[in-house]
Amino acid sequence: MARFFNQDDIDEFRECFHLYARQKQVRSVDELATIMRSLRLSPTSTELRRYLKQKGGQLSFPDFLEVMHEHTEREKVPGDILRAFEQQDARGTGHISVKELRWLLTSWGDRLSKQEVDRVFREAKIPSSGTVKYEDFVKIMCAPLPDYN
Repeated sequence: MARFFNQDDIDEFRECFHLYARQKQVRSVDELATIMRSLRLSPTSTELRRYLKQKGGQLSFPDFLEVMHEHTEREKVPGDILRAFEQQDARGTGHISVKELRWLLTSWGDRLSKQEVDRVFREAKIPSSGTVKYEDFVKIMCAPLPDYN
């Protein structure tokens, strides 16, 4: 795992892991959630259960590093989206017009329908015209869904 993380990161992960892991193993979703959230990650309950199940119900520190690698790759998506917005922002304003954002969402990638875009805008409290701070939009759209389990 040293190829994925620098030594400072591994030391931080090790310290946090050993602070919360009982008997040098993580054996519950709650323990894993506490450790990962202490490290500023936002895994959902479903992801946590899957990580624990993949490792047979318990994680040693090397197993935990594998989980951290998998999850940090997953959480890079918001940064990638934000960089794409920044590259298109020639004036560096940090904003995109609502009209242009609507066009992007209905014309590129996994295209959304007009009704889906309306619902996204309504839930994200995006005005019907004007501009949107795209960093805030990315945060809202990429936030993990709450687990009510």
